[in-house]
Amino acid sequence: MARKKDSNRDIRNPEVVIIGEGMTERFYFQHLKRLKGFRYMCKPRYFTQQTITDLDRQIGRVLSDGGVAVCVFDADVTRLHDSDRKQLKEMRTKYAQNPNVILCDSMPSIEFWFLLHFISTSRYFANSNEAEAQLRRYLTEYEKKEKFLQREKWVIDLISNGKFEDALKRAKQIGETGESYTNLYRAFDAFKM
Repeated sequence: MARKKDSNRDIRNPEVVIIGEGMTERFYFQHLKRLKGFRYMCKPRYFTQQTITDLDRQIGRVLSDGGVAVCVFDADVTRLHDSDRKQLKEMRTKYAQNPNVILCDSMPSIEFWFLLHFISTSRYFANSNEAEAQLRRYLTEYEKKEKFLQREKWVIDLISNGKFEDALKRAKQIGETGESYTNLYRAFDAFKM
């Protein structure tokens, strides 16, 4: 006799899946999962160079599998292209009432989130290069290359001495109305589900 699947388990404990747009996000969340003991799925197939349309497609796949989609991406493209700005607005509207979709964008990039581990700032950064340059004042070896990102030490440096908790507070205080922001803190609430 075939074993009956426990469908209630899926409803009570949906799998949280991180969807990201690149290598930086993938390595960050892989390291963070191990270091902080968070529970989520973080597979390379969910982290590729993606457009907003591609991210939306990935969200659909996660939802169809009964999961919670945490979508982490840089919003700087919305400053350059009206079509991207419109697509992001539509995606936000589409998922605004869906508790199984958590959109975590950073303006200009995830490096702004990393920077908040060291300082409180809402300074305008025109692009990710500017945010990276500022971040290197605190995380001197940081670079967006696989050789660096695959090493866990940089994430250990980010989360040591209460810096992770400081970043969460700072991101919430700054909010999303400024020129530079991150709402990545939303993801960490999802991991506690």
